[in-house]
Amino acid sequence: MPSRKKSAGNFRSTAAGAGMTAAGVKKYRAANPGSKLSTAVTEKNPGPKRAKRRANFCSRSRSWKGERGKAARRRWRC
Repeated sequence: MPSRKKSAGNFRSTAAGAGMTAAGVKKYRAANPGSKLSTAVTEKNPGPKRAKRRANFCSRSRSWKGERGKAARRRWRC
């Protein structure tokens, strides 16, 4: 698998909750037409669609044991 270069401003640090920033998502979507990538669902009371998206993320990321995975799960409030 080719390594990807983490450009400044596109990814959050582990201390900041890992994952991509809004600028990183925008850049990714521009480079990959048709992509539906979105930023993390971090609000306390999201609407029903975003709440379902959060639940799906939390269920599929349960086995993530690395530092970045744990940080991302904290950011998503899993």
